Amino acid sequence: MPNCKPLLVTETERKHVRRRARFQQHRDASCHQVPPPPKGKAPKEIHAILRETLWEYAPSYATVKNWVAQVKSDFFSTCDAPRPGRPETVTTSEIIDSIHELILKDRRISAKSISEQLGISRERVLSIIHEDLDMRKLSVKWVPKCLNADQKR
Repeated sequence: MPNCKPLLVTETERKHVRRRARFQQHRDASCHQVPPPPKGKAPKEIHAILRETLWEYAPSYATVKNWVAQVKSDFFSTCDAPRPGRPETVTTSEIIDSIHELILKDRRISAKSISEQLGISRERVLSIIHEDLDMRKLSVKWVPKCLNADQKR
């Protein structure tokens, strides 16, 4: 063991930290509250302290080394950073209304032409038509799934 002072003095404190480490394994892994490493210590010393305290639950040496580098660069967060990507959903009330208006204007319109006009995928258009508008294609026309007596004539 390197020549370093133990971070937690009593066995009770060590048990508490181990219990917390086991508990946090079962929590959401996207964002953990990890205290920043002590300033002025080398990554090897910090890793040794964590190994002594957390045993097999301690992060790897590479992780500790990365944390120290991030702290030195004034960026330290274990939360996921926002990433670019597709929007969460395109099924908004405006999109549903515009699809419904296009269908009412021309019941023979295809899902492909709707998707091209609105700039969303054909699969999303079909999903909105079938699930949100409760319509289906019948003999080249979009019709409601449940017809009332007047519509059946």
